[in-house]
Amino acid sequence: MRHTLKRTIKNLFLLLALPIYGLYLLFSLLGNPVGTFQTFSQTLSLVPGKIGIYLRAAFYRLACPDTSDDILIGFLTVFSHRDTSIHKGVYIGPQCNIGKCTIGENTLLGSGVHILSGNQQHNFSDSQTPIQHQGGSYTKVKIGEDCWIGNSAVVMAGVSDKSIVAAGSVLTRPIEEVGAIWGGNPAAKISSRTKEV
Repeated sequence: MRHTLKRTIKNLFLLLALPIYGLYLLFSLLGNPVGTFQTFSQTLSLVPGKIGIYLRAAFYRLACPDTSDDILIGFLTVFSHRDTSIHKGVYIGPQCNIGKCTIGENTLLGSGVHILSGNQQHNFSDSQTPIQHQGGSYTKVKIGEDCWIGNSAVVMAGVSDKSIVAAGSVLTRPIEEVGAIWGGNPAAKISSRTKEV
């Protein structure tokens, strides 16, 4: 019964989000699609309480590829890129900044987590040219299933399934081992969730 009620509420919010999504598509056609997406994301991040949680889930389900509406996105959390996929059961805490990424099922992100679109967004090799004019490249970061990214962590590289990134860590290189626990700045392996034989 509870599952049916929750699904009904989510379907109602999908209907409520359709006009917002339509407005987003219209403004995207008239101007800068990336800037338009960021504006809508910032605006939706300001909606408080359960209404905000359901409305954000519905909008991102419509706007982002392969995104579930069975997700929870906290207050003041913004997405930088539409090319982001959030899978079922994901919790994203308040005040997060989410770049280009895929987040696997049942992964938890604490408050203030920043997922950057890779670690090469800004070139800076030419000291005679301002950094903002040197360009860079965006990478879609993959965070696996059943991971936990602690409060205020900064993630610039992939995270394998069942892994943990400790609070306050700065992850600059990928975690390739399943179930690894990394922490520090720059982050390094400190333990594992699985027993080593």
